[in-house]
Amino acid sequence: METYDVVIIGAGPAGLSAAIYTLRGHLKTLILENDTPGGKVVRTSEITNWPGSASIEGSTLAYNMFEQVLSLKANYKYGKVIKIQPKKDYYVVITDDSKYKTKYIIIATGTKYRNLNLANEDKFYGNGLSFCAVCDAKLYENKTVAVVGGGDSALKEALYLSMFASDVTLIHRRNEFRGSDTLLQKVLKKPNITIKTPYEVIALEGDKKINSIKVKNNETNEVSYLYIDGLFLFIGSDPASDFVKDIIDIDGKGYIKVNEQMETNMKNIYAVGDVRVKDLRQIITACNDGAIAGQNIVDKNAY
Repeated sequence: METYDVVIIGAGPAGLSAAIYTLRGHLKTLILENDTPGGKVVRTSEITNWPGSASIEGSTLAYNMFEQVLSLKANYKYGKVIKIQPKKDYYVVITDDSKYKTKYIIIATGTKYRNLNLANEDKFYGNGLSFCAVCDAKLYENKTVAVVGGGDSALKEALYLSMFASDVTLIHRRNEFRGSDTLLQKVLKKPNITIKTPYEVIALEGDKKINSIKVKNNETNEVSYLYIDGLFLFIGSDPASDFVKDIIDIDGKGYIKVNEQMETNMKNIYAVGDVRVKDLRQIITACNDGAIAGQNIVDKNAY
């Protein structure tokens, strides 16, 4: 069984940022990832809120982060973590095909967006399909977009998008919204937001990018098309925390509880990025979390 000082689970911005600090602190670090290095950033076509770059492709930013970590001699392995086994003075991280011994663990597994389960969703992710208005609204200035969802997130993001897009259509499968009435009233007062209920999206269409969606009225079964430049889904997301829910404190939604040092209730286990309880889930806040956790571990080993 291979032994490491630190095992980081997840190679998105939070995990990679943590690795920069642990590696610079001369700690033997293993990064485990069961998808593409860079996380969701890889599938984001353009990022316009990364300090120092007016615009950068998500794949480029992710590649730069990953290359920087590899240049510091990180150990990187592909693997899906299925369990963390606590021992007296260390932990065993169990993947689908291996086991690793470590004193410190940083969980940076992020969240999984709920999708519509339609054809072409993977194809259009980052090419007209987005899950983050704060990240991508600027790309749709004076363009036409649609928002899908009925909770507070959908209402908030529709309002945010209305400051950029010329037209916003808010689509919800029911006539009643789950979100707060205060937010709904604000939406109703926006002249460039149109509410379309009770409708659901049944198809995404376009060549390289989305250019239209097919929607169905859930009362009449009438089918129609909306021609749009972008589609934003806010039907929920789930933290990737199932593998630790039996040993680590999580909230009612599955997000991991941490303190200001990103420490969980389990000694020497940290959680960073979107998987933890927090208000703003962005690349820059994920990097912040990773830096704090990584440096905290370095400090513990320095004194």
